[in-house]
Amino acid sequence: MTANPDSRQRVVPGLEPINELHLTEPGLVVVDVAAADDHTAFAFQQALASRWATATADRTTHDPGQPGVRLRCYLDLPQDLAVE
Repeated sequence: MTANPDSRQRVVPGLEPINELHLTEPGLVVVDVAAADDHTAFAFQQALASRWATATADRTTHDPGQPGVRLRCYLDLPQDLAVE
């Protein structure tokens, strides 16, 4: 695995870095979504939340001069919510 060649703290503009508190045990996932608009970002988040325990975001971020929006949510993969 190669290291990130970018030495900046934030690789994706508008999003805070992921730290150890976000990933304290196996199965926890941080998902950064880039979408064309709020509706698309929230629809994707809802699709994730319908399957796994999810700490959802209530707003997106937008960087002036950049296309689209960004959203960050957190998943707990061991907590599968799907009903089969």
